[in-house]
Amino acid sequence: MKAISRLSCAISLVVLLPLSATAGEVEVLHWWTSGGEKRAADTLQKLVEAQGHKWKDFAVAGGGGEAAMTVLKTRAVSGNPPAAAQIKGPDIQEWGELGLLADLNDVAAEQKWDELLPPQVIEVMKYQGDYVAVPVNVHRVNWLWINPQVFEKAGATPPTTLDEFFAAADKLKAAGFIAIAHGGQPWQDGTVFEDLAFSILGPEGFRKAFVELDRATLTGDKMVEVFA
Repeated sequence: MKAISRLSCAISLVVLLPLSATAGEVEVLHWWTSGGEKRAADTLQKLVEAQGHKWKDFAVAGGGGEAAMTVLKTRAVSGNPPAAAQIKGPDIQEWGELGLLADLNDVAAEQKWDELLPPQVIEVMKYQGDYVAVPVNVHRVNWLWINPQVFEKAGATPPTTLDEFFAAADKLKAAGFIAIAHGGQPWQDGTVFEDLAFSILGPEGFRKAFVELDRATLTGDKMVEVFA
Protein backbone atom coordinates (compact mmCIF):
# COMPACT_ATOMS: atom_id res chain seq x y z
CA MET A 1 0.00 0.00 0.00
CA LYS A 2 1.31 3.44 -0.87
CA ALA A 3 1.03 5.78 2.09
CA ILE A 4 0.09 9.40 1.42
CA SER A 5 0.58 10.59 4.98
CA ARG A 6 2.77 9.66 7.92
CA LEU A 7 0.03 8.31 10.15
CA SER A 8 -0.15 4.78 11.51
CA CYS A 9 -2.49 2.99 13.90
CA ALA A 10 -2.44 0.23 16.48
CA ILE A 11 -4.57 -2.22 18.32
CA SER A 12 -5.71 -0.12 21.23
CA LEU A 13 -2.55 1.88 21.89
CA VAL A 14 0.52 3.75 20.65
CA VAL A 15 2.03 3.01 17.24
CA LEU A 16 5.43 4.16 16.06
CA LEU A 17 6.13 4.53 12.38
CA PRO A 18 9.36 3.03 11.02
CA LEU A 19 12.02 5.62 11.63
CA SER A 20 14.71 6.58 9.16
CA ALA A 21 18.38 6.08 9.88
CA THR A 22 18.72 9.81 10.50
CA ALA A 23 17.74 10.90 13.98
CA GLY A 24 14.61 13.02 14.06
CA GLU A 25 11.60 14.11 16.07
CA VAL A 26 8.68 11.70 16.42
CA GLU A 27 5.41 13.23 17.55
CA VAL A 28 3.21 10.65 19.27
CA LEU A 29 -0.47 11.28 19.96
CA HIS A 30 -1.91 9.08 22.71
CA TRP A 31 -4.19 9.01 25.74
CA TRP A 32 -1.95 7.10 28.15
CA THR A 33 -2.09 9.66 30.94
CA SER A 34 -2.98 7.76 34.14
CA GLY A 35 -0.27 6.34 36.41
CA GLY A 36 0.27 2.88 34.96
CA GLU A 37 -0.46 4.02 31.41
CA LYS A 38 2.04 6.86 31.63
CA ARG A 39 4.75 4.47 32.79
CA ALA A 40 4.09 2.38 29.68
CA ALA A 41 4.32 5.47 27.45
CA ASP A 42 7.53 6.49 29.22
CA THR A 43 9.00 3.06 28.45
CA LEU A 44 8.21 3.47 24.74
CA GLN A 45 9.74 6.94 24.84
CA LYS A 46 12.98 5.56 26.26
CA LEU A 47 13.14 2.91 23.53
CA VAL A 48 12.68 5.54 20.82
CA GLU A 49 15.23 7.91 22.32
CA ALA A 50 17.72 5.06 22.76
CA GLN A 51 17.77 4.88 18.95
CA GLY A 52 18.76 8.53 18.73
CA HIS A 53 15.33 10.00 18.04
CA LYS A 54 13.41 12.64 19.95
CA TRP A 55 9.96 11.74 21.31
CA LYS A 56 7.53 14.67 21.12
CA ASP A 57 4.77 13.77 23.54
CA PHE A 58 1.21 14.70 22.55
CA ALA A 59 -0.97 13.28 25.33
CA VAL A 60 -4.72 13.97 25.23
CA ALA A 61 -6.54 12.81 28.36
CA GLY A 62 -10.18 11.86 28.78
CA GLY A 63 -12.97 9.68 27.46
CA GLY A 64 -11.03 6.49 26.90
CA GLY A 65 -9.49 7.99 23.77
CA GLU A 66 -12.49 9.89 22.42
CA ALA A 67 -10.87 13.29 22.97
CA ALA A 68 -7.63 12.08 21.38
CA MET A 69 -9.51 10.81 18.32
CA THR A 70 -11.20 14.18 17.88
CA VAL A 71 -7.81 15.87 17.89
CA LEU A 72 -6.35 13.26 15.53
CA LYS A 73 -9.16 13.67 13.01
CA THR A 74 -8.71 17.44 13.05
CA ARG A 75 -4.97 17.11 12.49
CA ALA A 76 -5.42 14.53 9.72
CA VAL A 77 -8.03 16.57 7.85
CA SER A 78 -5.79 19.63 7.99
CA GLY A 79 -2.95 17.62 6.44
CA ASN A 80 -0.80 17.72 9.56
CA PRO A 81 -1.10 14.34 11.31
CA PRO A 82 1.38 13.29 13.99
CA ALA A 83 4.09 10.78 13.10
CA ALA A 84 2.40 8.14 15.24
CA ALA A 85 -0.95 7.74 16.94
CA GLN A 86 -2.70 5.52 19.43
CA ILE A 87 -5.76 4.04 17.74
CA LYS A 88 -8.05 1.18 18.67
CA GLY A 89 -7.73 -1.86 16.45
CA PRO A 90 -11.22 -1.90 14.88
CA ASP A 91 -10.69 1.67 13.63
CA ILE A 92 -7.61 0.78 11.58
CA GLN A 93 -9.61 -0.25 8.52
CA GLU A 94 -11.47 3.07 8.44
CA TRP A 95 -8.21 5.02 8.52
CA GLY A 96 -6.85 2.73 5.83
CA GLU A 97 -9.75 3.59 3.54
CA LEU A 98 -8.76 7.25 3.89
CA GLY A 99 -5.24 6.45 2.68
CA LEU A 100 -3.60 7.71 5.85
CA LEU A 101 -1.63 4.64 6.92
CA ALA A 102 2.09 4.02 6.49
CA ASP A 103 3.44 0.71 5.16
CA LEU A 104 5.34 -1.19 7.88
CA ASN A 105 6.05 -4.35 5.88
CA ASP A 106 9.84 -3.91 5.92
CA VAL A 107 9.92 -3.64 9.71
CA ALA A 108 7.50 -6.55 10.06
CA ALA A 109 9.63 -8.76 7.82
CA GLU A 110 12.88 -7.83 9.58
CA GLN A 111 11.41 -8.55 13.02
CA LYS A 112 9.48 -11.66 11.87
CA TRP A 113 6.04 -10.46 12.95
CA ASP A 114 4.33 -13.22 10.97
CA GLU A 115 6.07 -15.78 13.17
CA LEU A 116 5.70 -13.96 16.48
CA LEU A 117 2.16 -12.55 16.41
CA PRO A 118 -1.07 -14.53 16.85
CA PRO A 119 -3.18 -14.71 13.66
CA GLN A 120 -5.97 -12.69 15.30
CA VAL A 121 -3.58 -9.82 16.01
CA ILE A 122 -2.03 -9.97 12.54
CA GLU A 123 -5.49 -9.62 11.00
CA VAL A 124 -6.09 -6.40 12.92
CA MET A 125 -2.63 -4.98 12.25
CA LYS A 126 -3.00 -5.24 8.46
CA TYR A 127 -4.91 -3.22 5.88
CA GLN A 128 -5.37 -4.84 2.47
CA GLY A 129 -2.61 -7.32 3.25
CA ASP A 130 -0.03 -4.77 4.44
CA TYR A 131 1.15 -4.19 7.98
CA VAL A 132 0.14 -0.67 8.98
CA ALA A 133 0.21 -0.86 12.78
CA VAL A 134 2.34 -2.02 15.69
CA PRO A 135 0.61 -3.99 18.46
CA VAL A 136 1.61 -2.67 21.87
CA ASN A 137 -1.49 -3.54 23.88
CA VAL A 138 -4.37 -6.00 23.62
CA HIS A 139 -7.60 -5.43 25.53
CA ARG A 140 -10.18 -8.02 26.52
CA VAL A 141 -13.57 -7.07 27.89
CA ASN A 142 -15.14 -10.38 28.93
CA TRP A 143 -13.45 -10.82 32.28
CA LEU A 144 -14.38 -9.95 35.84
CA TRP A 145 -12.29 -8.77 38.80
CA ILE A 146 -13.58 -10.13 42.10
CA ASN A 147 -12.73 -9.98 45.81
CA PRO A 148 -12.30 -13.60 46.98
CA GLN A 149 -12.69 -12.67 50.65
CA VAL A 150 -16.02 -10.95 49.99
CA PHE A 151 -17.28 -13.90 47.96
CA GLU A 152 -16.29 -16.27 50.76
CA LYS A 153 -18.06 -14.21 53.41
CA ALA A 154 -21.21 -14.06 51.28
CA GLY A 155 -21.12 -17.76 50.47
CA ALA A 156 -21.02 -16.94 46.76
CA THR A 157 -19.21 -18.79 43.99
CA PRO A 158 -17.19 -16.91 41.33
CA PRO A 159 -19.45 -16.90 38.23
CA THR A 160 -18.61 -18.34 34.83
CA THR A 161 -21.95 -17.53 33.17
CA LEU A 162 -24.33 -14.59 33.22
CA ASP A 163 -26.92 -16.53 35.24
CA GLU A 164 -24.27 -17.45 37.79
CA PHE A 165 -23.24 -13.79 37.93
CA PHE A 166 -26.74 -12.65 38.89
CA ALA A 167 -27.02 -15.44 41.47
CA ALA A 168 -23.71 -14.42 43.03
CA ALA A 169 -24.72 -10.74 42.97
CA ASP A 170 -27.90 -11.53 44.91
CA LYS A 171 -25.86 -13.30 47.60
CA LEU A 172 -23.40 -10.41 47.81
CA LYS A 173 -26.21 -7.88 48.21
CA ALA A 174 -27.94 -10.03 50.82
CA ALA A 175 -24.68 -10.11 52.79
CA GLY A 176 -24.47 -6.31 52.73
CA PHE A 177 -21.85 -5.90 50.01
CA ILE A 178 -21.95 -3.81 46.84
CA ALA A 179 -22.35 -6.46 44.16
CA ILE A 180 -20.65 -4.63 41.31
CA ALA A 181 -18.72 -1.37 40.95
CA HIS A 182 -18.99 0.58 37.71
CA GLY A 183 -17.44 3.91 36.75
CA GLY A 184 -20.36 5.09 34.62
CA GLN A 185 -18.24 6.67 31.88
CA PRO A 186 -19.50 6.22 28.29
CA TRP A 187 -16.72 3.83 27.30
CA GLN A 188 -17.39 1.76 30.42
CA ASP A 189 -21.11 1.61 29.59
CA GLY A 190 -20.14 0.37 26.15
CA THR A 191 -17.92 -2.32 27.65
CA VAL A 192 -20.72 -3.58 29.89
CA PHE A 193 -23.02 -3.76 26.86
CA GLU A 194 -20.38 -5.75 24.95
CA ASP A 195 -20.04 -8.16 27.88
CA LEU A 196 -23.78 -8.76 28.01
CA ALA A 197 -24.03 -9.16 24.25
CA PHE A 198 -21.09 -11.58 24.16
CA SER A 199 -22.52 -13.67 26.98
CA ILE A 200 -26.01 -13.89 25.47
CA LEU A 201 -25.16 -14.09 21.76
CA GLY A 202 -22.04 -16.22 22.09
CA PRO A 203 -18.84 -15.70 20.06
CA GLU A 204 -20.39 -16.52 16.67
CA GLY A 205 -23.51 -14.45 17.28
CA PHE A 206 -21.43 -11.53 18.52
CA ARG A 207 -19.30 -11.61 15.36
CA LYS A 208 -22.34 -11.82 13.11
CA ALA A 209 -24.01 -8.89 14.86
CA PHE A 210 -21.16 -6.44 15.36
CA VAL A 211 -18.60 -7.40 12.73
CA GLU A 212 -20.71 -8.73 9.86
CA LEU A 213 -23.76 -6.58 10.78
CA ASP A 214 -26.03 -9.52 10.03
CA ARG A 215 -29.58 -8.17 10.06
CA ALA A 216 -31.17 -11.42 11.24
CA THR A 217 -28.88 -11.51 14.28
CA LEU A 218 -29.29 -7.80 15.00
CA THR A 219 -33.08 -8.11 15.05
CA GLY A 220 -33.34 -11.61 16.53
CA ASP A 221 -34.72 -12.76 19.87
CA LYS A 222 -31.26 -13.03 21.43
CA MET A 223 -30.53 -9.39 20.66
CA VAL A 224 -33.84 -8.42 22.23
CA GLU A 225 -32.71 -10.32 25.32
CA VAL A 226 -29.47 -8.29 25.37
CA PHE A 227 -31.53 -5.10 25.75
CA ALA A 228 -34.08 -6.61 28.15
